[in-house]
Amino acid sequence: MVTWGEFRAARPDLAEPGRSLFCQFDVGLAFLATVRPDGGPRLHPICVIVTDEALSGLIIPSLKLNDLRRDGRYTLHSYPCPDNEDAFYLTGRTVVHTDPVLRTLAITTFLDQPGREGPPLDESHFADQTLVEFLIETCLLTRTTGHGEPNPQHTVWKAG
Repeated sequence: MVTWGEFRAARPDLAEPGRSLFCQFDVGLAFLATVRPDGGPRLHPICVIVTDEALSGLIIPSLKLNDLRRDGRYTLHSYPCPDNEDAFYLTGRTVVHTDPVLRTLAITTFLDQPGREGPPLDESHFADQTLVEFLIETCLLTRTTGHGEPNPQHTVWKAG
């Protein structure tokens, strides 16, 4: 598995469109799938934080956080596009970070996103949230020319 920064260095042709699809609404958005204790899938919307070096999220105490602490496997999928069926999909494992420097960078990046709406927030708002980094094992980028594309173009990448 690789970090987002390593993925960007190895495959900028996939990472940049992926970043664009995650951030197509100006704020990073994705669907996060985790593994429940019974082995079944659990699906949640999440705000993703994309920096040059890391792909992460700040997650409140929740079932999805419990899933990631117990079994770090995840899938992230971009939100649907309004004009086509382009998609970006990642799988891998998560790492929980407690380093205050990484946490501050993630919070600052989240707060600086152009599409973030709502009241002004500071770091205290995130006190109960856990910083999770998404390490990447596989990637799928799908490109289309519109809805109902008969020949979508799929590019698959695997770490290692």
